Amino acid sequence: MNRPDRQKRICDLLGARSECSVEEIAAKLKVSGMTVRRELQALADQSKVIRTHGGATMAQRISFEFAFLSRAKDNEAGKRSIGRAAAALINEGQSVLLDSGTTTLAVAQHLRGRRGVRVITTSLPIASLLQYDHEIEVMLLGGCLRPGSPDLAGALTEANIESIRADLAVIGADGIDAEGAVYNQSPEVARILEKMAAAAQRVYVVADGSKLGRTALWRFCQLKNLTGLITDQTADRSLLLSLTKAGVHVIKASAKRA
Repeated sequence: MNRPDRQKRICDLLGARSECSVEEIAAKLKVSGMTVRRELQALADQSKVIRTHGGATMAQRISFEFAFLSRAKDNEAGKRSIGRAAAALINEGQSVLLDSGTTTLAVAQHLRGRRGVRVITTSLPIASLLQYDHEIEVMLLGGCLRPGSPDLAGALTEANIESIRADLAVIGADGIDAEGAVYNQSPEVARILEKMAAAAQRVYVVADGSKLGRTALWRFCQLKNLTGLITDQTADRSLLLSLTKAGVHVIKASAKRA
């Protein structure tokens, strides 16, 4: 096996797993550990892999996971309070559609241990978070993995949502303007959110204060036509007043557990 072929095999192995040790790669390729270390260093120099203690992982995978986790930590306290408030509206035995944002991930965190709740989602992180919770049934909607995002979308996802009738939908937003229009930067995700809203009896948008007063590429619904908005203590008071006057039911989550 020549060097380009070895490096391709190493990348294939790392792409299939989160991380591989030098010993595992050497055994698969039937080469010495020294050869593997040399190839890993060459791949690291090309920014294709990241060396770890005793092995390596794909650089793209680390970048992808880091980007999502970084967004989850933006206004983490606010998202946590929104998640707690939204979860309090979901009762035992109910079904809830959750989209793939970091704020809906906070909702899922507060649903853990809730008996008889069925969570229907496009989010791989939410499915991963709840997969070992024996009290919750998780339904992961099918579809295509979006490049650079840990969620599913596409025609199959949309068709699956159209066949569902849930008790609630809790969806995020990239922006909400002063008139209550709700936006997402991705037209593909916006279609998913629109269909989730149509598939539920009650629909709440969850968005921290940083999303209010902003727009994005794609407008997909109006808050006044939904059950309500759940936001946090950082939300601008005058903007919330404007939304309330426009007929939006606003829930401002408490910063601390009651």
